[in-house]
Formats: sequence, structure tokens, C-alpha cells
Amino acid sequence: MAAATLAVSLIMSGLTFWAVNTIQQDARVNDTRFGRDLGLLLAANVAPQIAENNLTEVARFSHRFYSSTSSVRYMIYADEDGRIFFGIPFSESEVHNSLSIRRRIQLPEDYAKNSDLPMVRQHVTPDGEVTDVFVPLTHEGNYLGVLAIGINPNPTVVASSNLTRDVTIAVFISIWVMVILGAVFNALTITQPIKELLTGVKNIAAGNFKQRIDLPLGGELGELISSFNEMAERLERYEEQNIEELTAEKAKLETLVSTIADGAVLLDTTLNVILVNPTARRIFGWDGHTLVGENVLHHLPTAVTLELTRPLYQIAGGETAAEREGEEFRITLTEPTLRTVRILLTRVFDQYRESIKGIAMTVQDITREVELNEAKSQFISNVSHELRTPLFNIKSFIETLHEYGEDLSEVERQEFLETANRETDRLTRLVNDVLDLSRLETSCRIYHFEPVDIAGPVEQTLRTYQLNARDKGIELVQEISPKLPPVLGHYDLLLQVFDNLVGNALKFTESGGRVVIRAYPLEANPNPNHPDEIPQVRVEISDTGIGIDWEDQENIFDRFFRVENRVHTLEGTGLGLSIVRNIVEKHHSRVYLVSEVGIGTTFWFNLDVCTEKDQSIEQPSEDHPNREGLPLQRSKG
Repeated sequence: MAAATLAVSLIMSGLTFWAVNTIQQDARVNDTRFGRDLGLLLAANVAPQIAENNLTEVARFSHRFYSSTSSVRYMIYADEDGRIFFGIPFSESEVHNSLSIRRRIQLPEDYAKNSDLPMVRQHVTPDGEVTDVFVPLTHEGNYLGVLAIGINPNPTVVASSNLTRDVTIAVFISIWVMVILGAVFNALTITQPIKELLTGVKNIAAGNFKQRIDLPLGGELGELISSFNEMAERLERYEEQNIEELTAEKAKLETLVSTIADGAVLLDTTLNVILVNPTARRIFGWDGHTLVGENVLHHLPTAVTLELTRPLYQIAGGETAAEREGEEFRITLTEPTLRTVRILLTRVFDQYRESIKGIAMTVQDITREVELNEAKSQFISNVSHELRTPLFNIKSFIETLHEYGEDLSEVERQEFLETANRETDRLTRLVNDVLDLSRLETSCRIYHFEPVDIAGPVEQTLRTYQLNARDKGIELVQEISPKLPPVLGHYDLLLQVFDNLVGNALKFTESGGRVVIRAYPLEANPNPNHPDEIPQVRVEISDTGIGIDWEDQENIFDRFFRVENRVHTLEGTGLGLSIVRNIVEKHHSRVYLVSEVGIGTTFWFNLDVCTEKDQSIEQPSEDHPNREGLPLQRSKG
């Protein structure tokens, strides 16, 4: 109100001064016209006397004219050279000498040529503004000089203009004084209580319900302050009753969000972070960063930012379809580590589901799921490929026998049946290997481990392959240390390990070669940090075969990877070493190899020696931890 009042006063004062200036300008124009007409009239009456040099009559007429006209300030006559020879109320002295000052009127050089037109100007004197009118004196076409008349301004107009200006200034000053006084009064009686109320409201909003306002005021402000104090008292009581419950519920919610396996990020409608749990921090590499209150797009990995920027703004702006409350994205991250995540964006509505209050971002690490799906797809593809070849061969030979059996010789029919039989055996081995590998990789399968004399499965393996080794001209020997302690393991699984490793060794060893199975206890290496470390037995299967390239050694234990493909051999399923690896891992160990092309290959692994404690355990549960912190997988063979 004060500013508006001052603005109006400034506008009105400006309009008043503009009107006064306009009136003064009009008065100057009127004075100019009056002086010009008066000068022309006087010049026309005195020009004949001046032409006759009758200065006495000119002086007499001029005095009468000056006395009868109050508007005339002065009258001056000058000759054609500008020298003044008569003036009212002053004139030249009658006596002239060398000390006399000759006064003259300085006129423009071409004034005589434009002598038909009077010249008018205004100038300011100590007694006020004067309008000067210069009228040329001509008679019968002869230029005689100039008449200068000074015209006083209209006294009425001057007085009214000055009065109006003084009144306007006084009113303007009065308004300013009233506004200043009003502002002071307002600050003392209204503004200060309102400031106190504002401070109190801010304290209440900040949770300080002990805020009170104590001002001795009446009227509406007094009622408002009283109502505020009453409200603060009620809020304080409510706080005392409910703060513990609210705190407990908030703690439960934060604990729930922080312990869920999926990442959770809660955003407001401007995409600023409200809440983020530890899982999301780990997935996005946000550990140690303060994110609350900052735009989430400034901290997300580049791949996620590129994928989610537009959907986030669309969801926050309510641009998605009404029936869709969220969207799902699958993104591969390269930072901080390589992983695949599934991100679900869900809109958060108010209690009436009328407006969007924020966005909930759920982040799931599906890296393992993607890897398993890829492995399953690859496994199915490999199995299908491996099954197709023997089935096609069996079908082809049987169809040939069916259609052309009578046309074939007995030798050809026998050869076709033997080929079909070999392919059937090959198919059987493949199916058995797949089933074995599936059983080994099934986490729910439990195996019963018991003391096993390692010489047993070794001797049984040697008996199985002795005839095959003799036919190929390969020496098959065992080197078992005497008094070798029993190991903790599964007899049938260990027999399958020896069967696969010895079978591979014989397959890739030329005639005259040698395959050796060794088993010996590892020398004790006391470790003060692990005094209870269990002794172990090392098992080695060595051959003098073709060896394995370094590039193949990295993939030798993968399913369906076959070195024989590189040497153009069609035998084998490519699953034997995968089965070996799984069985050895079931015994809480790892299988290693050392190989050199043209020299041979050695596979080796360690087995724990069976102790009295292990013998006392008959059937432990699946979740019973072993010495490495992994669940023991045991069942009866």
C-alpha cells in the first residue's frame, strides 16, 4: 500500500508539473504574440518622426505609451548601426565626452535584409523572465534602425503557476510523510506480530512443538496468536503420544528396505533421490556417496542413464498409459562391474490415486540368471547336436538294410549292423554322460561320503582297461604308496573319475606309450595359522600321449569341448572331463593338469584323509558346513 501510494503521488505530481509547464509555455506564446503586435504598432507610429529626426515627439509619445502599458518593461531605440539613441526607463546623457560609454544593440549581420520581420526572444533577469521583441523601423522603404521592447510575463499566469507548483510540492511531501508514519505504525503494530507468527510456523514445521508466541495484542491478531498457541499445545500432546509409534514404524520400514535382496531407489517427481538401500548402492557403485536430494540421472551409470532418462521424465509427468503403473528394462552394465540388471519403474500415487507423488525404482541383479539361461541354451544346443549325429547314422544304416538288404552281401550287412551298434553305444554313452552330469550339477542331490581305500577303484579301473591297453600296445601301471591312509569320498564317483581320465589317456596315447596312476600322501607342512588342517592324498593320472595345447587347457573342462576334434577323432562325447571336475568339486577339491604337446599330460587332484571325526558322521544333513564353509553333499551310492 505504501509503494502504491508513493507511485500514485509521483504520477499525480508529474502530471501536475506537466500541466504547469504547459500553461507556462502557452503564456510565453501569448506574451510573444502580444509583444510582437505591440512592437509593430509602436514602430508604425514613431517611424515617421524618426525619419524627420523629430526625437522630441518620439520621446513624448514613447513616455505616454510606456506609462499607459504596464506590460512593457523597457523601450529602446537604435539607429541602423545599432547605436542606442533613446531608451525608457533609461536614456543616453545629453552631454557626451571622451569618457562616455556608447551603448549599442548587437544584431545579426543580415538583420537589415530581413527587416520586414520582427525578432522575438526570452531571457531571464533577476526580476523574472522578459520577452524581447526587436522591430525594424522603416519609412517609405528606408531602414531607419530598430525598436526593442521588453514585455513582462502575464502576472496572473505566473502567480497561478507558482501557486500550483507550491501546492503540489506540499501535497507530495505530505503524502510521503504520511506513508512513512504509516509504515512505522504498521511495523510496530502489524508487521512485528506477523514476523513472530512466521517464525513460529517455521519452528512448528521443523518439529519444534514447544514454540509459543507471547504478544499483548487484541483484535484479530490477538485471536490469531491465541489460536496458534493452542494449536502448538495440541501438536505437542500429539507428538508425545505418537512419536514413539511413528519412529518404530519408520525404523521397521527402513530396516525392511535395507535388508531386501533387490535394490530400491525412491524418487520424487523432480527425479531427486529420497531413499536408497544398500543393495542399490552396491549394484550402481554408490558406496560412500551422498545421494539424497540429488538428481538420480547425475549418478546412474551411463548405460542406465541413456535407457531411463526419457521413461523417467514420462512417468514423472504422467505421460505413460493409465493402465500401466510402471515399466521394466533389462540393461547390461559395464561399471563398476560387468553385470546384467532388471530395473522396474513404478509410479507412486497419493492415497486417492489421483496424483503422482514419486517413482519407485526396483533393481534386480540377474547376472547369474542370464548366465544360467545362456548355459542352458548352449547345453541344449550341444546335446541336440550330439544326439543328431548318431541318430542320423543309425537311421541311415537301418533304412539301407531295410530297403537293400537282399541286394547286399553278408559282409556288407554285417558291417552296417556293426556300425549301427557302435552308434547305438555312442548314443548310450552320451545319454549316460548327460544324466551323470545333470545329477552332479543338481544342488539338491546328497552324497554319502565314507572311508575309501584309493587302491580299490584304481585296481578296478586297471582291470577294466588292461585288455584295451594290451591291444594298443600301451603299458598301464599303478604306483600306489604303501600303507596309504583311506580318503573321505564316494567309491562309485571316484571310480567314474578314474574311468574317464584313464580312458582319455589311452585314447590319446600312441602304441608303445605309458599310462600311470599314482597315489601318495602329501608331506605335512605345519601351518601355525591352521593347526587343525586335515592331511591329504594326491592322485595323479599321467600319460605319454599327444598332449594338450595351452589354448585348449583353459577350456578343457567345459561341456562338449573335445580335443579329439582337433585330431579328427569322432570318439567321445566331450562331457567326461566336465563330469570329472564336478565329482572332484563334490569332494571339496579341484582338478588340475600339466601338459605339453608331444610329451604327455598329467591330471591331478587332492583328497582329504578320512579322520575319526569323519568316520563318526553317518548321515549329515545337506546344510551341515564342511571345513571350507560349504555344505557337504552326501548320499548312498
